[in-house]
Amino acid sequence: MEMITLIIIDDHPVVLQGFAYMLQDADNIRLIGQFTDAASGIRFIAGEQVDVVLLDINLPDKNGIDACAEIKQLCPDTKVVAISNINEYSIIQRMLDSGASGYLLKNSATEEVMECIRQVMRGETGISEGVRAILSSHQSGELPVVTRREKEVLALLADGLNSHEIGDKIFISPLTVESHRRNLLQKFKVTNVAALIRRATEMKYI
Repeated sequence: MEMITLIIIDDHPVVLQGFAYMLQDADNIRLIGQFTDAASGIRFIAGEQVDVVLLDINLPDKNGIDACAEIKQLCPDTKVVAISNINEYSIIQRMLDSGASGYLLKNSATEEVMECIRQVMRGETGISEGVRAILSSHQSGELPVVTRREKEVLALLADGLNSHEIGDKIFISPLTVESHRRNLLQKFKVTNVAALIRRATEMKYI
């Protein structure tokens, strides 16, 4: 089996250590570099044979979408796999559109990471189960079922109001607003209000 050379670009030392530990027992994968910013990683790629890049989306000097496009322009044969905690459809799709061959959430199991690397080396798209679910639910047109009250809360969140202000406006307690907010985050499969508003706008709820 041919040796796969791989580098990781991520500005969190714990993430670098975690992936390095995960890959150390892989028979045919050799980790040849770890970088904490895009520029250093891209300079390395320019001078070395790198088969796969595990690339964080949030980097101190450049976002991963731009870095991915730059890597693909520099070395079209190098496979880029995004690694991120961001589980928003729009970001995943933009990353794949910029040339990434795969997308992994940082909490992916070792087996998922290994399988993803094997898939991209075969010319396939390598994505973890969680990411596949996000893409398929969006592509199938599966829309969240939102109650009338949740729609009210959503619209007021989009207007920039906090839980107390929303509660005052529609005569419910801030705790009830928080409960609706949590339900909305879950239904739209996002982790914060900014992402919720983006996703809800994309899906024409706002």
